[in-house]
Amino acid sequence: MDLGLSGRKAVVCAASRGLGRACAEQLAAEGAEVVLVARTAGPLERAAGEIGAATGATVRWAVADVSTDAGIEAVLRACPEPDILVNNAGGPPPGDFRHWDRETWYRALDANMLSAILLMRATVDGMIARGFGRVVNITSSAVRSPLPILGLSNGARAGLTGFVAGLAREVAPHGVTINNLLPGPFETDRLASNFEARAEREGKSPGQVREEALSKSPARRFGRPAELGAMCAFLCSPQAGYVNGQNIVLDGGAHSGLV
Repeated sequence: MDLGLSGRKAVVCAASRGLGRACAEQLAAEGAEVVLVARTAGPLERAAGEIGAATGATVRWAVADVSTDAGIEAVLRACPEPDILVNNAGGPPPGDFRHWDRETWYRALDANMLSAILLMRATVDGMIARGFGRVVNITSSAVRSPLPILGLSNGARAGLTGFVAGLAREVAPHGVTINNLLPGPFETDRLASNFEARAEREGKSPGQVREEALSKSPARRFGRPAELGAMCAFLCSPQAGYVNGQNIVLDGGAHSGLV
């Protein structure tokens, strides 16, 4: 299927590795002009070069911390009129809420809720004026099935989800859609680090923790980043113009609820 993204301008956040990079790769493969955004220049530059070489697409990069006003300004300098915005940020650390002070909560909210909202504020009116826009927010399956140890993520990402539920209906008449992707466990560096942290807490090996997690997955495997990238690219396409305000779980069937 030709997704009709050739020439579309896309901004992908946290795109130097993991799920963000997978989204950038798929958008570039579909012919979009992609700007990769992350906080560290070296990995970002390498990712842009590799994706550009693999796809032949125009791939640029911008070093920016999108949890700051200066970072958002840097993104807009790199891509003043994006047709596509993929919001993504690494989740805050797990832990016990009794140990989290106000500043800890502020950091989580800035990274996983407010930065996405402020980037949408900076871009959706231009999308409306041009008659086309796609926003995809990568959140977490914990929004649907909260885990006690991920309280910072549960709270911040649920706040973003609630905000999007209203905004998506407001922009829909203008050819703009906003949807959320809720990934479960995917084969990323973050998953490996989470297993290591849990292993240390529980006195197990990371391999044991991994096998326990696999045994609970209906698919008996973890997600491949390219699978999420493909779903992201579809949501950014004209063919997905009737998909709006949705929270799409990608977890191999682990979530057992009807909604």
